[in-house]
Amino acid sequence: MKIKAIIVEDEPLARQGLESYVHEIASLELCGLCENALQANEILASEKPDLMFLDIQMPKITGLDFLKSLSSPPLVILTTAYPNYALQGFELDVVDYLVKPYPFDRFVKAVNKAREILTLRQSKESNSKNALQKDSIYVKVDNALKRINLADIHYVEGMENYVSIYTATDRHITLLTMKSMEEMLPTSDFLRVHKTYIAAKSKVLAITGNELDMGISKIPISRNRRNEIIGELTGGG
Repeated sequence: MKIKAIIVEDEPLARQGLESYVHEIASLELCGLCENALQANEILASEKPDLMFLDIQMPKITGLDFLKSLSSPPLVILTTAYPNYALQGFELDVVDYLVKPYPFDRFVKAVNKAREILTLRQSKESNSKNALQKDSIYVKVDNALKRINLADIHYVEGMENYVSIYTATDRHITLLTMKSMEEMLPTSDFLRVHKTYIAAKSKVLAITGNELDMGISKIPISRNRRNEIIGELTGGG
């Protein structure tokens, strides 16, 4: 994952050193280099960074006071020459506290902590979206928008720029690509099993050779991805 980062540091040499560290880590994308909190405030609003490297001792407003002023701050790694501010920093839920001069391996450790937190957040957000997943889709059939319950779909077959959506009793043909159809269906319940087929996981009755028994019909699975598909369907992949 790419982590958008901003540096807030008033000392030129410290700022340059931190910038060089950031450029050493491929997953970090520097989106702001600031000398003070005022500059940082503008970058936070425009770039929405994931991570902020924040110096504590700065003119006009300290890093800690600046952090307290933010309603929705990004993850923060404090950088300072003064170790006595560590407790205050952690009371503000900072990721880590780097005391200057800090070696590169200590910097990497701090970044890895931030990455773990961001990964966990991303996973929780994804799970929340899946939990709120709607139970139906609307597709254009003839001249009307047709509502189809996801639970009724057995499989989807692609035909150039059209797809056929098969339920136990109906076949709905709509002007959509397989890619668009795949994006409409939740990956927790549907799986692309072939270039031209998407299967509802719960509707698979049996796997025989390179075919899936979908109850209403049998559909092929990709020979090259057979093991991967079987693993997905059986919980082994």
